[in-house]
Amino acid sequence: MELKERIEQIAKKACLDVNVALYDLSLKSASKGLIVLIYITKIGGVNITECKRVSRNISEILETEDVIKERFFLEVSSPGLERALNQKKHYVSAIDEKVQISFTDDENTVTEIGILKEVLPESIKIEFEEAVKEIQLTDVKKAKTYFDYKKNK
Repeated sequence: MELKERIEQIAKKACLDVNVALYDLSLKSASKGLIVLIYITKIGGVNITECKRVSRNISEILETEDVIKERFFLEVSSPGLERALNQKKHYVSAIDEKVQISFTDDENTVTEIGILKEVLPESIKIEFEEAVKEIQLTDVKKAKTYFDYKKNK
């Protein structure tokens, strides 16, 4: 089993024990060692206590089973107000939310803000001011939920 898959398996179990869900996981190499970034979520948001509990549960297993051979740093947090949409499940969880999306349209990269309306097998439908547009997932360069700070002051 690949390292990332093993850590994901451990993280999913740790999340289940704390009644939260694993949103995303990434591994980044740094000069000081491997950085393990784990994002957790639940309806209504996660709190610091849940992040600490998940972190402790994961750390305990990573260290007792010696899963990561090199020096590592574990970070557990919420994905934040503006969370990246990298996987299909991320798009599904953001239906009816405002999103900022960069995508290829006739060989140009366009960045727009709209409301995610539907997730289909190979595409998504977003309601922009002028119309609803279907965008192929393969054309998406970057997508995230969008929080309008000006509107919410």
